[in-house]
Amino acid sequence: MLDPKLLRSNLEEVEKKLRKKGYTLNHSEYLELEEKRKILQTSTQELQNARNAASKEIGQFKKEGNDTTEIFKKVAAIGENLKTQEQELHDVQEKLQNFLLSMPNIPAESVPEGRSEEDNELVKTVGNFPKYDFEIRDHVAIGELIAGLDLNRATKLSGSRFAVLYKDLAKLHRALIQFMLDNNTKHGYSEVYVPYLVKEECLYGTGALPKMREDLFKIEGEKDLYLIPTAEVPLTNLYREEIIDSKDLPIKLCAHSPCFRSEAGSYGKDTKGLIRQHQFEKIELFQITRPDESYEKLEELVSHAEDLLQLLELPYRIVNLCGGDLSFSSAKTFDLEVFLPSQQCYREISSCSNFADFQARRAKIRFRDEAGGKPILAHTINGSALAVGRTLVAILDNHQNSDGSVNIPKVLRPYLNGLAKLEIA
Repeated sequence: MLDPKLLRSNLEEVEKKLRKKGYTLNHSEYLELEEKRKILQTSTQELQNARNAASKEIGQFKKEGNDTTEIFKKVAAIGENLKTQEQELHDVQEKLQNFLLSMPNIPAESVPEGRSEEDNELVKTVGNFPKYDFEIRDHVAIGELIAGLDLNRATKLSGSRFAVLYKDLAKLHRALIQFMLDNNTKHGYSEVYVPYLVKEECLYGTGALPKMREDLFKIEGEKDLYLIPTAEVPLTNLYREEIIDSKDLPIKLCAHSPCFRSEAGSYGKDTKGLIRQHQFEKIELFQITRPDESYEKLEELVSHAEDLLQLLELPYRIVNLCGGDLSFSSAKTFDLEVFLPSQQCYREISSCSNFADFQARRAKIRFRDEAGGKPILAHTINGSALAVGRTLVAILDNHQNSDGSVNIPKVLRPYLNGLAKLEIA
């Protein structure tokens, strides 16, 4: 959430910066609500003062033995007016809060202009494209050849956009999770196991609500429980409404979790295979940092996701997302995109973002520099390291052989009892 003081003092500048994200701020609505708030706040304060003064008069009247009938009527009348004013002020403040919750984060100055992914800025390309002297198969065809991927039975179980993995392919999926967690803890992240169901306030805390409501799975019959769209949500909210000692910063956490998304608005896109699923696994990297260190820590986090791709011998590139492609909560994002030979294109496999104080303000995550010092809003950063299903796809695509078998990257073989190849059935 943006700082309300920033809007009050520099609305036009905020409006200008948000245009980079393609967001049009409703200038008149905000000004009208803010004017009402100021008027009602002033009148409410005046009524409170009048009630307090009249209440003191009652004590004085009683002390002097005077009749208090009229003064009691006066206090009652003021109380009724005050009650009305307080309700009106509450309603206006709620509308202002909803207005603020609907506003995206301001993009950083270093975010390039642009409307879509076509305008993203290439940072670098790493690795060589594999060369094949045979017809390339996609991951679905390979998965069927090695008898490891079953989409039909998954549809029977749960509908479209689910998958069942078998045998060595299922083991490889599990090995990827263990490998990523082990590598991340080497980089100083503490592993955390988190709930897969969270309260609504947690989703508001990260900015998933109200923006992503259609993309979430709500638990029927439960007033306030949702399946997580990413482990970012519980990790961020671990420190909700807390004041952290500055000596404990940065806080670095990682977690493996399933992620659940309805993929609203993406129908017809990547309907075949593992690219876009309603349920998928992901390893999340998360940091809480000081404001003056957050962009440096973002670069660090990107390097940790990169490390995994290099160890897995996968070609990839990094792009700096333009304003129009940034997420609702992000101030700056680098996407890591892996090359898929069967599609002859790059596909996102990790998204690493700095949210500045946007999430921290919503979730009230603060730190204190010194004992007795004023609490300061922290910065939060996070990224996927990596999306496990898409990493599996990339391995099948990039390490395939002419007969449909797949070479397992050397770094994963110790997790598979030395298994070097996924053989055809």
